[in-house]
Amino acid sequence: MHTSGVAYNEAVRQFKRRYIYEVLAQHKGNQCKAAEELGMHRNTLSRTLAELDMDTAQIRNGMRRPPRSERPLSPGSISEHAGGRSARLRNIASAR
Repeated sequence: MHTSGVAYNEAVRQFKRRYIYEVLAQHKGNQCKAAEELGMHRNTLSRTLAELDMDTAQIRNGMRRPPRSERPLSPGSISEHAGGRSARLRNIASAR
């Protein structure tokens, strides 16, 4: 960073953003758990996120699974969807 001319303040800001993002990602956007791991109060984390212009909604939404309609079907799920309810009922009946 130094050789590319990044100022100290900007380097610290970039480090904070990346570090906090990784901790939030580990906790799936949960600010309470992330703040605890970072050793700060949740309000301090919230204020820091605002100062760093980090959108927590975007972080949380980026970690959610896509809706079922947008997920690719796995090989096992194709037969389940094809048979629907009757296939599940047969499986339950055969297990008894």
